[in-house]
Amino acid sequence: MSEYALVAPEIIMAVGAMALLMLGAFGGGDEKSELILWASVLLMLVVGAWIATDSPVTTRAFGGAFVNDGFARFGKVVILFASAAMLLLGHGYLVRRGIMRFEYPILIVLATLGMMLMASSGDLMALYMGLELQSLALYVVAAFNRDSARSTEAGLKYFVLGAISSGLLLYGASLIYGYTGTTRFEGITEVIHAEGVSLGVTFGLVFICAGLAFKISAVPFHMWTPDVYEGSPTPVTAFFATAPKVAAGVLFARVLYGGFGDAVPAWQQILVFVSIASMFLGAVAAIGQRNIKRLMAYSSIGHMGYALVGLAAGTQAGVSSLLVYLAIYVVMNMGVFAFILCMERDGKPVQQIDDLKGLAQERPAQAMGVAALMFSLAGLPPLVGFFAKFFVFKAAVDAGLAALAVAGAIASVIGAYYYLNIVRLMYLESAERPLTGRVPMLHGATLAVTATIMAAGWLPFLGGFGLTEIAEAAAATLVP
Repeated sequence: MSEYALVAPEIIMAVGAMALLMLGAFGGGDEKSELILWASVLLMLVVGAWIATDSPVTTRAFGGAFVNDGFARFGKVVILFASAAMLLLGHGYLVRRGIMRFEYPILIVLATLGMMLMASSGDLMALYMGLELQSLALYVVAAFNRDSARSTEAGLKYFVLGAISSGLLLYGASLIYGYTGTTRFEGITEVIHAEGVSLGVTFGLVFICAGLAFKISAVPFHMWTPDVYEGSPTPVTAFFATAPKVAAGVLFARVLYGGFGDAVPAWQQILVFVSIASMFLGAVAAIGQRNIKRLMAYSSIGHMGYALVGLAAGTQAGVSSLLVYLAIYVVMNMGVFAFILCMERDGKPVQQIDDLKGLAQERPAQAMGVAALMFSLAGLPPLVGFFAKFFVFKAAVDAGLAALAVAGAIASVIGAYYYLNIVRLMYLESAERPLTGRVPMLHGATLAVTATIMAAGWLPFLGGFGLTEIAEAAAATLVP
């Protein structure tokens, strides 16, 4: 098979983005924004379906720089469908606020293309190219509302701190190249297997982990997350909370297992520290938040800590649990943000948690859906969110990291407070000023479907939708 045939989905995404850009630039500008958005969604859904039905054989292209295996395909499918869903859900909000521009869906397509390249990277240079393609597009959409000082500030903070993280990653890559003589993950693995982990490789690995920890919003490189989540337009925040988290998690696993699989002790202790710090900071810092977008930012920090528990296990089961966790996390966030995008009063968006008071009396069906998602985010049994945590904790225990699993369980109990507090406000408080925003059919359906999956996905007759089996098969292609 031709090398270019292996990267056909990525080529189609790139050509499609350029064609849509030309349509917007020369075919009517913002008047074509809705057409471009629907074309972008269709493009991502078609490419996602293509990848999902692709051959299960592992193939490589361009000297191993591009890897097409089950692990990459799993990540790409989740990324593409999450990006398409959040693009659709955010459209109405942008139109109502008067900030919908034809460039927005194109930037999302380009960011998604970067994520796809990240998932298939088999080389440090390919990794960096995909990461920067994603990051540059995200810097722009964070500051997309040019008339808002908070949005501009969010974009600037994200850009400056993102540039620092890219510098750390590049410095780490240069050290790895200097001490191993190659940038290919396979070549790095061969050198480490033959010569062991030198001090230079260890330093390089630390810098690479630091750069990737920034992208996944892990402590201590989380500082951008609350401000960017709060300041960005809500559809952008919703996008940040889904597809990029999957891409960063998949890339983290690809780098550590693809290039440093024989050096587990060298990076395991780093991940254990980052995981524990992220879980506890996400659990404690969110308690005092009054803005729901900032609360979801700290929630994402905590949940990425839980996801890293599976990665830190250093086993195939750990990678499988990571994939399961990321997929479930995306579904939960899709439902929550489908509701947050509709939080309006008198035609203006509201973001305070206190605005949810009495929601159960005014909108009982929506309150029930939000409550199911909050219980799942908290990890309460028997909801699917509980099983997501159970899988990563089990992988850690099986790998001899029982203390890490116990720490995760404690952090989960602490973090349950702010999720349950939202349920308390909806059901036990009286509405001072009820929400008046209309909930579009798409948002209501998304909330209902995601809440139903969280509440009923564990039932034996649904079989977890086959997610665990698919994740195990995908993990087996990365960690034999």
